[in-house]
Amino acid sequence: MSMVDSFDGFLFLASKAFCSPFAVFVQIQGYVICLLLATGWLGAAYVRNREIRRMKQRIKCGNNFAFLCQDIDELEHSKQKNLPRVTVVMPLKGFGEHNLHNWRSQITSLYGGPLEFLFVVESTEDLAYHAVQKLLADFQDYVEAKIIVAGLSTTCSQKIHNQLVGVEKMHKETKYVLFLDDDVRLHPGSIGSLTAEMVKNPEIFIQTGYPLDLPSGSLGSYCIYEYHMPCSMGFATGGRTFFLWGGCMMMHADDFRKDRYGVVSELRDGGYSDDMTLAAIAGAHKKLITSPPVAVFPHPLATDLTFPRYWNYLRKQTFVLESYTTKVNKIMNRALFFVHFYLSWGFVAPFLMSTIHVIACLRYYYKGYTLEDTTFISVGLSLTGGLAVCTIIELFSMWNLTRIEVGLCNMLSPETSPLTLASYNWCLVFVAMLVDNFLYPISAIRSHFSQSINWSGIRYHLKDGKISKIERSKEKGPKFTDLGGKLVYGKNGAPSKVSILRSLSRNFSQWRHPKKFDM
Repeated sequence: MSMVDSFDGFLFLASKAFCSPFAVFVQIQGYVICLLLATGWLGAAYVRNREIRRMKQRIKCGNNFAFLCQDIDELEHSKQKNLPRVTVVMPLKGFGEHNLHNWRSQITSLYGGPLEFLFVVESTEDLAYHAVQKLLADFQDYVEAKIIVAGLSTTCSQKIHNQLVGVEKMHKETKYVLFLDDDVRLHPGSIGSLTAEMVKNPEIFIQTGYPLDLPSGSLGSYCIYEYHMPCSMGFATGGRTFFLWGGCMMMHADDFRKDRYGVVSELRDGGYSDDMTLAAIAGAHKKLITSPPVAVFPHPLATDLTFPRYWNYLRKQTFVLESYTTKVNKIMNRALFFVHFYLSWGFVAPFLMSTIHVIACLRYYYKGYTLEDTTFISVGLSLTGGLAVCTIIELFSMWNLTRIEVGLCNMLSPETSPLTLASYNWCLVFVAMLVDNFLYPISAIRSHFSQSINWSGIRYHLKDGKISKIERSKEKGPKFTDLGGKLVYGKNGAPSKVSILRSLSRNFSQWRHPKKFDM
């Protein structure tokens, strides 16, 4: 039998098998997943678009500062002088192409109350230290800000260590503390909007927001965009949510001063993920987490964001589910693990089946067969057509939400160059959907069995959901961080372009010999 005949036989058997009742169920399940995502994004788009309509209505009624506050009377001096003090704590690591712009957007906030900024670094060797020094020298007469050297963490992740040191150094009259990542680009009224909600509802435990990824053009950047988009549904509620993003969290300062609900001890004693730990505390004590509709922030991704960096970022995201604080939190994380695992490959499998159906159809058409001769091909094409329709609906919903969030960001930051959808490549978005959902279960399995992760040159080991051991390589570690491509230690050298296959091969080797790659 020739190779051609063998291939035709394989197509015949595979296409026929993919028309079995179970295979049809799997493909219909793919339809359901696509439509559920589309529905979620339409709901999120409604919430964001409702805020746009409200802002336009306020402007129509004479409030030209609707991007700052809901009522223009709030800008009166008598009200501004009574605003509570806010401390912004920013744990830093490295320096990237967008950091300076992001930091400027943070320290030039138009919040009218007392405001201080604490930039917290691990050591003076970090390039972020010198970059922030230069930035603050330009704004020293306009903002209250300083750099804090936190030193090395010993019982928790370095980010959490930096956050807690920042909290210890905040002003004694601070009422609210806002934790920001260095890749957050704030709007002029963001701090004021978050503070106003905290004042309005003292029952709020944490206020959060979510980034709007701006892909740079690489497949890795689109994979990160696609990874974040399903999560955006949980943050576009316009109010109460169960989700928390560590890039933007506003909390009561006294909760840290008095270690209420164990916020300090739980983070300090083995904490790996700040947002997962605090979300678990909120759930255990039935505390309120909210996400206002204006809390969506532009997040430009690095132009040199390679596929290996995306993979390392995904590894960190799946590893988060291995950390927990309580048995209930552990069960919830395990549930998320299995649900995401199931849905990811449940999303990819129908596309694999449809590809086989299409190839088989083209092959049999080329050989002169008719659809009546191969009825299962006709069934397969019908299933493929249904999947194509559902996919188009899903992509349209994703595009629509992105379009509305871009419009909202432009209204909230009228002083900056407007964002646009022109740079988005929706073919790459579709490819990223398949790649990301295929790789997520692989990354999750590896995280589960390794129980350790290399984060910017530091290897964290977990035991019973908490950090039990921290290993630092004798060398300075990687020159670049994973997500933003930020330069961490040196100026020499640049990230090499690595193919997807080479990246996966290297990471397979790293799986078997993790310490070999810690340098």
